[in-house]
Amino acid sequence: QVQLMESGGGLVQSGGSLKLSCAASGNPFGINAMSWFRQAPGKQRDLVARITSGETTIYADSVKGRFTISRGNAKNTVNLQMNSLRPEDTAVYYCHLGMLTPHAGVVEIWGQGTLVTVSS
Repeated sequence: QVQLMESGGGLVQSGGSLKLSCAASGNPFGINAMSWFRQAPGKQRDLVARITSGETTIYADSVKGRFTISRGNAKNTVNLQMNSLRPEDTAVYYCHLGMLTPHAGVVEIWGQGTLVTVSS
C-alpha cells in the first residue's frame, strides 16, 4: 500500500516562509496528481494547490503569488513553498496523491498532516 508522509510544518511569524514536503512510500504507479489541502480548526478541508501529471498547477485564490507547489527530486514527491505567510494560513496541511491506475481506476491516498502555525 502506498503511504504519504508530510514534513516541514512548524511555527512561523507572519511574513515568514516555510517549506512543506511530502514523500510517498510503497510503489505508486499510474498517472499521478499531487495536491496540498489544509484544514483549520472548525473548518472543512480545502484545496491549497495541485500539480497534475502534465505539470499544470492550480492554486487557491488565497495563496496565489505566495505559495508554490513543485515535484520533488524523487518520483511521487511534492513540495509546497509558502512565503509571506499570514495568520489565516494556520492549519493542518495534508498531502494528497491521486493515482489513475489501469485496473483500479482513481485511487486516493492521504497523508497524516503537518501543523503550520503562523503567529501575528
